[in-house]
Amino acid sequence: MVDEVVERAHALATETFIASAGPGGQNVNKVATAVQLRLDIYALCLPPPVFKRLKELAGSRMTAKGELVLTARRFRTQEANRADARERLAQLLREAHKLPEKRAKSRLNRIGKEQRLKGKKLRGAVKAGRGKVGFD
Repeated sequence: MVDEVVERAHALATETFIASAGPGGQNVNKVATAVQLRLDIYALCLPPPVFKRLKELAGSRMTAKGELVLTARRFRTQEANRADARERLAQLLREAHKLPEKRAKSRLNRIGKEQRLKGKKLRGAVKAGRGKVGFD
């Protein structure tokens, strides 16, 4: 299921090559090696919980129109940056499909509860002792 979504995302994604900063020397000024990958999330038709998780994971990489924008400029070549952007998109989609683990309630025994309450009483007594001093 996840692999199908990743394949569909790769098919729907558009890639543009932009000028990149970073390693590459003078070649950086001449060749557009960075890749900007754009994907319309609504076109994927994801289930609502997965869509919500993807939106949270994407953060500022998601535009107001529902477009996911990934920029890859880590490598010196277009091919390597393109592969990097596609892998990052796939990883983001896989993470969104993972169900979050349910938190197990912490269990406190009777002695631990009594100690906690005793500590709270002690703190309350210290705070109750503070206050305005009367000159009677």
